Amino acid sequence: MEKVIIMGSGPAGYTAAIYACRAGLSPLIISGNVLGGQAGLTAEVENYPGFPEAISGFELMERMKQQAERLGTRVVIDEVTAADLSSRPFKLTTHGSNYETEALIIATGVAPRKLGVPGEKEYTGRGVSYCATCDGFFYKGKTVAVVGGGDAAVEEALYLSRLADKVYVIHRRNRLRAQQIAQDRARRRENISFIWNSVVRAILGAETVNAVLLNNMESGEESTLPVDGVFIYIGSDPNTRLFVGQLELDANGYIVTDRRCHTSVPGVFAAGDVQELVLKQIATAVGTGAIAAMEADKFLAELEDRAYPPRQ
Repeated sequence: MEKVIIMGSGPAGYTAAIYACRAGLSPLIISGNVLGGQAGLTAEVENYPGFPEAISGFELMERMKQQAERLGTRVVIDEVTAADLSSRPFKLTTHGSNYETEALIIATGVAPRKLGVPGEKEYTGRGVSYCATCDGFFYKGKTVAVVGGGDAAVEEALYLSRLADKVYVIHRRNRLRAQQIAQDRARRRENISFIWNSVVRAILGAETVNAVLLNNMESGEESTLPVDGVFIYIGSDPNTRLFVGQLELDANGYIVTDRRCHTSVPGVFAAGDVQELVLKQIATAVGTGAIAAMEADKFLAELEDRAYPPRQ
């Protein structure tokens, strides 16, 4: 039996753990299938306060993990496969164990959205990737395409441009949505080119990817672009499959919370990208992680008839 379990090991999860430790709750983190979450896969983080020289996402998440563990957090490298939120204690099943907890903080984040085109599934791991930090090394001296026009797409294109000979950024519109500073940097990079108003209709190859089939949305013209790899950054979907029918979700599957990170089930809280609709950033995830932990402690304090706020 745990007082509080945190699902997810990204910035929201680690921050929730840090605050929960300081409240004396001895939290348990169940990491999920990506230790450090999506933030840990980011090549460089330039907009998190306190790091003027930028820091890799992996290093930032490792520092958060070390801080949480130093304060008393236990981190289990496992993934929750089933959850029963119908009554307290809440019951969680992982690949390796069963858990019960009086309070639950869900910080499961989001997963990369798929294009849903022919060849994508077949060539995943053989030329199709959703993580430049993970796979960029394999494309040294080669030609790659990045699909998308937001912050992630542009930032990862910049990362790939240091490894690949040529990087094409394919975007369905005629201008990017990324922050201006990243756009300007990408436009100055000589080996980055932009293909506007175009979508990928298919990913082609033999044993590995060798081209993408493009469709120009203005002219209707189709063309084939030879590439060795395709990196897809077209948004994300929340990791909330386990909570369908148990928690209130919005039309896109995000967990509905109030301003205090309360979900529709008392004792269950959500933080980070899994409930963030306005700005999915490390800074916002950290803020909601802190709120969720303090609200979980307040919930437990009422159950245990103890004083609140906790010691600092």
